[in-house]
Amino acid sequence: MTAKPWLDLYPAEIAKTLDYERIPIQEFLTRSCKKYPEKTAIHFLGKEISYKEFYESALKFANYLKSIGIEKGDRVAIMLPNCPQSAIAYYGILYIGAIVVQTNPLYTERELAYQLVDSGSKAIISLDILFPRISKVVKDTELEHVIITGIKDYLPFPKNLIYPFIQKREYGLTVNVEHRGMNHLFTEIMKIAKPSPVHYDFNYDEDIALLQYTGGTTGPPKGVILTHANLNANVKMCNEWLYKCKEGEETVLGILPFFHVYGMTTVLVLSVMLGNKMVLIPKFDFEAALKTIDKQKPTLFPGAPTIYIGLLNHPDLAKYNLSSIKACISGSAALPVEVQDEFERITGGKLVEGYGLTETSPVTHANFVWATERIKGSVGVPWPDTNACILGIESSEALEVGEIGEIAVKGPQVMKGYWNKPEETNRTFRDGWFLTGDLGYMDEKGYFYVVDRKKDMIIASGFNIYPREIEEILYEHDAIQECVVAGIPDPYRGETVKAYIVLKEGASVTEEQLDAYCRKNLASFKVPRKYEFRSELPKTAVGKILRRTLVEEDKKKAEQELQTALEDNA
Repeated sequence: MTAKPWLDLYPAEIAKTLDYERIPIQEFLTRSCKKYPEKTAIHFLGKEISYKEFYESALKFANYLKSIGIEKGDRVAIMLPNCPQSAIAYYGILYIGAIVVQTNPLYTERELAYQLVDSGSKAIISLDILFPRISKVVKDTELEHVIITGIKDYLPFPKNLIYPFIQKREYGLTVNVEHRGMNHLFTEIMKIAKPSPVHYDFNYDEDIALLQYTGGTTGPPKGVILTHANLNANVKMCNEWLYKCKEGEETVLGILPFFHVYGMTTVLVLSVMLGNKMVLIPKFDFEAALKTIDKQKPTLFPGAPTIYIGLLNHPDLAKYNLSSIKACISGSAALPVEVQDEFERITGGKLVEGYGLTETSPVTHANFVWATERIKGSVGVPWPDTNACILGIESSEALEVGEIGEIAVKGPQVMKGYWNKPEETNRTFRDGWFLTGDLGYMDEKGYFYVVDRKKDMIIASGFNIYPREIEEILYEHDAIQECVVAGIPDPYRGETVKAYIVLKEGASVTEEQLDAYCRKNLASFKVPRKYEFRSELPKTAVGKILRRTLVEEDKKKAEQELQTALEDNA
């Protein structure tokens, strides 16, 4: 067997190694503006923005940041849904050599404060409805500037007039922020700043483009350091994999949020590199997504299994035409074969599963989009210039074909390390291999399979959820003596969060009360959907709670219930 057997599977159209231009990510926008100035870069709820306007807006934002003291290497947080301002801010930050800190708009005050402090962000751009949350934590951070924008700022007439009333009805508040002191209005910035080109000394191998935060099962969230070289490599690989797609002619559906590394790379960066059109959806809604696909005719649709499942199960699916879709690469969770088959039948396009992590910008593996062979259960093969193997646990020796161990990768898309955490960085690499934390195996052809997670991370609806963070919040509740959190199978979300709880003697608390408590302290996607109160939790001899035992009990219980239901219906 060859060292990289998967290379023998590559079609002629995919090169085994690529040439990477040593340029910063923002240069993609500069080039696309020169090549396609009048072409639509962004479609947002009826509003269309050309590449020329996109480019000039990003330069305005860059020059304004410079005028308020933001310099190369400074961190600037973006706390926005998918909207023009998010894309403009992203490239504007990069144009001055600053570092983007992607921040989830769903974060609670506690989560937001941690990320802002850890990253040392000097500025943040956020939605007006999130301003009260930022105001409560700003004193505990290094923030010097807060830039506020609103969804209405880029809505076409008359939606821009109607939206404030909708916002007040939905969120129960109207936020008025003045453009003075540390507070700045995005609309004012676009009026007063100049679209002048910005220059700084660029180092391709070292300059950081992005801090993308991920959680950890053994500690607080970590900032993944992704350089311009990392992102440059991954988008070039992605473009090579999608070889039937044409530069300047594709329309990309931006459902995946930019604050998730997969959406950021495959939509925000790849689209701009190729001069393609992005159709942005700020808040995911299945019916809105179907209408958007029907009207805007996207050809590329990066997504997650729960998104495809939700669309396929929508009662009005038959009313909409999805035949424009050419290709979809699914990530973040296992893609059921039946979902893949049905989606391809409905659209006439291709849907394949890929694999990656935040630490790898994110993609390392994918199935071939236009190959005739379908490998059930596989996450595919490594991308060009990406090496992968299966290492024995705590070993540097590669295992044989079919043996289960830890998936390890090397490649130009692999992160530089974790922000301010050298010990964590060192633990994640072994003899140059990045340890993914996922257990799997490789077959004789070179296809890789993920069989379990070395860590106990939960993936629900595409979100990475870390049990320890939830457990720490639960342990702060006065009524709880012991708890453990785990992911249990869910037909829609992939996994759902369940908390197993032992109460203190004489204490009482309801599921409803725990739900309300968790929602005050955790982003909504992290809140447990199920609670089980127990008199004790299974433990090892040294007192470690056996999380997997609880999960297995739930699986067996679900199987028994299913079997009983089938027998009753027989």
